[in-house]
Amino acid sequence: MRGPNDAGFRRQQLTVEVMARDNERAQRLLAELRVLMRRLNVYRSRVVTLSEATDVFPAATKIELQSLPRIARESLILPEALLARLERSTIGFSRHRASLLASGRHLKRGLLLYGPPGTGKTLTAMYLASQMQERTTLLLTGLGVKLLKEACAMARSLQPSLVVLEDVDIIAQDRESTDSSCRSPLLFDLLNQMDGLAEDTDVIFLLTTNRPQALEPALAARPGRIDLAVEVPLPDADCRRRLLALYGRGLSLRGDDLAPLIARTEGVSAAFIRELLRRAALFAADAGRGVAVAEEDLKEALHELLVDGGPLTRSLLGAQGHRPS
Repeated sequence: MRGPNDAGFRRQQLTVEVMARDNERAQRLLAELRVLMRRLNVYRSRVVTLSEATDVFPAATKIELQSLPRIARESLILPEALLARLERSTIGFSRHRASLLASGRHLKRGLLLYGPPGTGKTLTAMYLASQMQERTTLLLTGLGVKLLKEACAMARSLQPSLVVLEDVDIIAQDRESTDSSCRSPLLFDLLNQMDGLAEDTDVIFLLTTNRPQALEPALAARPGRIDLAVEVPLPDADCRRRLLALYGRGLSLRGDDLAPLIARTEGVSAAFIRELLRRAALFAADAGRGVAVAEEDLKEALHELLVDGGPLTRSLLGAQGHRPS
């Protein structure tokens, strides 16, 4: 009997043969072994990523364990009602799994987080995953999306589980698009995997996108695949105040009145505010003020990002919606 090697390559290397006086007893033992394999699987309740190993022959799927960062709830700057709705649809389902199943409610579900770049969709997904530590979490990003079928097979085997697929529009663009490159076979894999789950399968699909308008209607508009679509918006004035307090930790911001800065940052993302305070801290250090950030540092940082940085910088930091005050 052999298992995965030290490099983490997953091959079919384990064979178990059972000899018994009658076939029924042998089948019963094999069924018990399968149950134990699923229950004691080393990947159960862990965070894993899948990738294709191209440096071995024959080709193999490489499974790697990952660690999620510790994300405190107060570090997730979203409107309270929005965050509560997301928690209820994920953490709440997990907490009440047994009673929901006993009452005949289905457990499989799909969530879509959409909104401009830099608003915290990935951070929100990581926070929700970290709060459901009993779930096996499979992260699909970059080239890892090619192993969608393998990841979903693991998710079914190791349920309760969570499949996180970032930037789903890359593989699930509208088939009516004039761009023929949008017709990805992975779209059909995704639709088939979501459709192929039994009602009592405890698997959550958590998808993110910056471009909900580009999504294939069969995914985004058909009931039964996406149960909840939530916009993660640009921060309002209250959220910008909280973001300034969060990312301003460790800095001595001169003056208690941040109202002018809150007003001037209308229409920017959380990522923009984080970079704004980093630039301001750099200007303060260059001026010999250490961590004492003055108003002129904030103004200079804001000008550098919004004006000197040009439209590409504004786009990358999620400030396309900024309206000069």
